[in-house]
Amino acid sequence: MDSGEPSTGQQIGVSLALVVIDFMLIAWMAFGVGIEAWADSYESDSASATGAASAASQAAWVLVGGAVLTGGGLLALGWRIPGVVQLVVLFGGAVLVSSLAAGG
Repeated sequence: MDSGEPSTGQQIGVSLALVVIDFMLIAWMAFGVGIEAWADSYESDSASATGAASAASQAAWVLVGGAVLTGGGLLALGWRIPGVVQLVVLFGGAVLVSSLAAGG
C-alpha cells in the first residue's frame, strides 16, 4: 500500500488549509486594489486609475507567481490534488484582482 504517494485524505486536508490561506491573500490583494482605486478617485476627477492599475498588476503577478511556485511545486512532489487546487484558486484570484482595476 505504501507507494510513496500521499493519501487522498492527506491531499484534501492540505488543499483545504492552503485554500484558506489563498483566500486571505486574494482578499488582501483585492482590498489593496480597492484602496488604490478609492485614492485615485479621491485625488482627481479623471477616469484613469493609474494607482489601481499598478496595484492590480503587482497583485496579479504575486498571485500568478504564487500559483506557479506552490502549485507547480506540489505537482512536482506528487501532491496532485493540492497542486491543481493551488493553480486554479490563485490564477482565478489573479483574474479577479485584474478585473477589479479594469472596473469589471
